Amino acid sequence: MLFRKRTGIAAVCLILAGSFVLLSAGCGRREKTAVVQLEKREALQPVKTLPQKNPLRIAVGAMITPRAGFVYYRRLLDYIGEKLGRPVQFVSKEKYKEVNDLLKKGDLDIAFVCSGPYVTGRDEFGLELLVAPQSYGKTVYYSYIIVRNDSQLKNLNDLRGKTFAFSDPDSNSGKLVPTYMLAQMKRETPDTFFKKYVFTYGHDKSIKAVAERLVDGAAVDSLVWDYLDKTDPEYTSKTKIILKSPPYGIPPVVVRPGLDVTTKEQLKNIFLNVHKDEAGREILKGMMIDRFVLVNDAAYDSVREMQAWTAKTKDTADKQK
Repeated sequence: MLFRKRTGIAAVCLILAGSFVLLSAGCGRREKTAVVQLEKREALQPVKTLPQKNPLRIAVGAMITPRAGFVYYRRLLDYIGEKLGRPVQFVSKEKYKEVNDLLKKGDLDIAFVCSGPYVTGRDEFGLELLVAPQSYGKTVYYSYIIVRNDSQLKNLNDLRGKTFAFSDPDSNSGKLVPTYMLAQMKRETPDTFFKKYVFTYGHDKSIKAVAERLVDGAAVDSLVWDYLDKTDPEYTSKTKIILKSPPYGIPPVVVRPGLDVTTKEQLKNIFLNVHKDEAGREILKGMMIDRFVLVNDAAYDSVREMQAWTAKTKDTADKQK
């Protein structure tokens, strides 16, 4: 988790080992940062591989699902490999930018990513939509602004001068949406609005940070918060939602530019039909996904518009300094 502070405020950071341990270091307003680890994710066991070469390389962003949900992604990767008759290689990266960089270089074939990184990748190097999950009957999700359930904070403005957790610099629900909200509040930015803010690199970590009083508030993916609240509410039960954003296109499944047409069609067919057999339905149930469906790039236009608006606002603010 990365700590940033405004000039003149010294940083004292804790790392909780096991639950939370903070490493202390000084933090400057801009580039100087201290690293904070909330917890280490358990390494995934390698997915089943078939005795063939040329594995399909798949990444599941660590931010896209809580640790408990990774077992179902592992099973889904096994399922895909068996249907393809081809080995599957799991590629683990903590940051969305790292996943996009690998997709751009052709070192990844397919990835589960957030809406923000999809839009960025699409516009910068032609990242391609494959399918998207449908959850709770919809292909949208939200950004939740959360605080402790015993907090007196009632709205976003109440978080002025407080501490805050973002998930990833490139996350839509965990960074872009709240930044856009602030930009609409007299052109505020995270640097001007919050006393200090952190990057946890996991929506579940952000929820835990609020629950454990490490920060006053956080912006999290509604799908992750809802998943944990239904399956393991240890930390969600200690938080409350004070703001729910408008709906945005749900985090999709993407493929790298240049992936051969045959493989893309095979993958698309597997995803679109996974809900039709018993093994697939069991996996989807554990992921709290109804099914996978086709989506149009236009579903992510609102994300694209927010990116452009916040970038313009930042440029204006920088010129006024």
